[in-house]
Amino acid sequence: MLVIAFVGRSTSREMGLAQPLAGAGKILLVGAVLCGSTWSAGYALRFIGPSYPIPWARSWQYAIWALVQQFILQSIFFVRLESLVGGRRAAAWTASLYAAAHIPNPVLTLLSFSGGLLFCELFRRWRNLFPLGIIHAAVGFTIAASLPDKWLHHMRVGIGYLADRRW
Repeated sequence: MLVIAFVGRSTSREMGLAQPLAGAGKILLVGAVLCGSTWSAGYALRFIGPSYPIPWARSWQYAIWALVQQFILQSIFFVRLESLVGGRRAAAWTASLYAAAHIPNPVLTLLSFSGGLLFCELFRRWRNLFPLGIIHAAVGFTIAASLPDKWLHHMRVGIGYLADRRW
């Protein structure tokens, strides 16, 4: 992915790597609202079953993975699609690709599409990858800790989701 990203014609600014403070406050505020909304929904759904908070020993790994996902999503896919089809269409296509990566988990697929649209729009406006990685991690932690694990299956996707025998 790094070779694909840095061999291309995109500048570090276009890839969201050059302005770490651009729109950061607004992006983080959106993240805080998302976390609060997710927690509220999870609180209302707590009768369905317990959540699955990510263990602290693994949380730093997820935080790094969230930033890597944003890099792949924005700096590789969105930037290239934007040059082909324009910003708004690129956001929809990129969010669709991101959602497809979360199949067959239906809850995460839907949340990923919605989040992907939002993340792409925030990236399109401010070209700042770093706060997107932070809110991606924060929202992911909040989803895992708030929504019923019966629906999320430890946030697994792909073969890990299919192999999970708890459903």
